[in-house]
Amino acid sequence: MTKKNLKNPYFYLGILFTFAIAAIGTIAAKLPVLSNIGAMLTAIIIAVIYRNVAGYPEKLRAGIQFSAYKILRLAIILYGFKLNIDIVLKKGGLLLVHDALSIIIAIVLTLFFAKLFKAEKKLSLLLGVGTGVCGAAAIAAVSPIVEADDEDTAIGAGIIALVGTIFTVVYTLIRPFLPISDTLFGIWSGISLHEIAHVAAAASPVGSDALVIALLAKLGRVFLLIPLCFILSFIMHRKNQGGPSKKSAPFPWFLIGFLATSILGTYCNIPQNIITTFSNVIGPFLLASGMVGLGLNVHLSHLRSRALRPLLSMFIASIILSVFSYFTVFLF
Repeated sequence: MTKKNLKNPYFYLGILFTFAIAAIGTIAAKLPVLSNIGAMLTAIIIAVIYRNVAGYPEKLRAGIQFSAYKILRLAIILYGFKLNIDIVLKKGGLLLVHDALSIIIAIVLTLFFAKLFKAEKKLSLLLGVGTGVCGAAAIAAVSPIVEADDEDTAIGAGIIALVGTIFTVVYTLIRPFLPISDTLFGIWSGISLHEIAHVAAAASPVGSDALVIALLAKLGRVFLLIPLCFILSFIMHRKNQGGPSKKSAPFPWFLIGFLATSILGTYCNIPQNIITTFSNVIGPFLLASGMVGLGLNVHLSHLRSRALRPLLSMFIASIILSVFSYFTVFLF
């Protein structure tokens, strides 16, 4: 953010523009059909439609980009309030091993099928990380590290929200036919579904015990986002140093903020209603606003050529992850 932007009224209008679309998406997501896909995906769809019908609002570019980069990073920082480090470390135990295995399987398989189908590598990597860790938030976190472009980030977030919703519905429908306890179903949901919201939606109808263990398993995957980002940062640094440009990979400074909010929420005596407001209201809204900024860069003509093969790769990897993790929960 430059001094020139601070004096430009269109800068603030650009930010408000992304907020407005995020707000419309949040309200629209309460409607019967859209409630199944969530506010963020609804907001991204509105942004993509606007971009391809009315064009990119060039006068508002500075504010829109501020939302896409700065506000999106702030949303990731606030996402840290969702992570109770103490509970994960004290009660996670074996769950963390399963969580790590889920992340490895999701990324490796998505990239394997992406190579097999000749899909775009960076978008496929984003989808693998989103599948393995915590959906759109993970995609937004690793995107600058792996130097993915805005369109890939927005497409990846949209795909992960949509596919995760489909899997959540399937989990809910097949639950009565599975020879598995409520607790194990919760663990299965927590170590295999894409977003925290998907985990909660699948496990809550089963009962409070299933919901608690499911969220604990999912929080373990969120916790592992921190070392994963540093590993990816190290890999990108080594890759860039060996390349012709020899530029340094961007250090994910916002992860320090993510870790700080996690520590504050875990060990400081902050009222629960404040933590809930930041993690469940403000954070998701800012994440949607940032994704709107990215979604305004998506060309519908590119979706078929860029998204279908990575989507297929991620979908197959998600199925394999679900089947594999279903059988591994019996080891608990």
